[in-house]
Amino acid sequence: MSTTLKVAEMQLSPTAVTAVSRVMVVVLLGIGLTWASDGFFTPANLVSVLRQASLLFLLACGLTLVILAGGLDLSVGANLGLCACLAAAVIKGTGSPLCGALVGVSVGSAIGVVNGLLVTTLRLPAFIATYGMLWILHGLTYAFMAGETIHGFPPGFRYIGGGFLAGVPVPVIVTGLSLLAGTVLLQRTVFGQELYAIGANPVAAFLSGIPVKRRQITVYAVSGAMAGLASLVYLARMNAAEGDIGEPLLMPAIAAVLVGGTALSGGRGSLIGTMVGALLLTLVLNGMNLLGVNANWQPIITGAISLGSLLLERLGAPRRA
Repeated sequence: MSTTLKVAEMQLSPTAVTAVSRVMVVVLLGIGLTWASDGFFTPANLVSVLRQASLLFLLACGLTLVILAGGLDLSVGANLGLCACLAAAVIKGTGSPLCGALVGVSVGSAIGVVNGLLVTTLRLPAFIATYGMLWILHGLTYAFMAGETIHGFPPGFRYIGGGFLAGVPVPVIVTGLSLLAGTVLLQRTVFGQELYAIGANPVAAFLSGIPVKRRQITVYAVSGAMAGLASLVYLARMNAAEGDIGEPLLMPAIAAVLVGGTALSGGRGSLIGTMVGALLLTLVLNGMNLLGVNANWQPIITGAISLGSLLLERLGAPRRA
């Protein structure tokens, strides 16, 4: 286990530096938007930014664990879409938000386990396995919804997405608890240290006694469960479920992970970085909307930010080695 500890400790220092640099960018961006637009620094807009960033983080945090362990999950957006639609149907059919929530999280987790088995047991490349799952889930969602929309949920359920607790938006509280739990898991437990070791060198991790396949299946299951949780927040906020709701969410989730400093090759990154990445992307999109930037340019700018983060990570990798 000493090998695992050394590998983990080697990765923490550059990760912390990356997170601090992203925080500085967020602060400067916030100052710039406050100067450029009168509508940015208002309570309503700031709450909207926090809600959107929270949803993005919930979807991206499980994906962060997968990437840290050397994997990739391209199905998180489609997973969210299917979970949201199934949860919506259960809530409308039974009148029980609890049953709907259990279905959403359970289905998401089960899909994650299948992804993990495809990657570890069948040894399919993570890109191929999860990309195929993406299309399967989209197909199942469209078939299940059959062009219909499910809307109108109990006020108690909608509180998850639109309510306040002690003046703080509930999605922000859920995000804060998830961030705290995930950070403790990664930085203060053997399991988290093992994920860094697997991502840095899976062969060395296996030889040091780490159950690599089981850990990889576990993080895929967590990624699926977090997609299920994010689907509940999304559903409660929008008060409606449609067949295509998961499609536009994959790229922002991946971008949040990369912008937050997690290496696509695995073994380096943090959930704090992902939270900062989600906030940074949300601020960029919010700023573009406030400044009247053409909607056709927004995906281009988001993609450029993602590519820039990858380029910086590649350029910095030799110095970190």
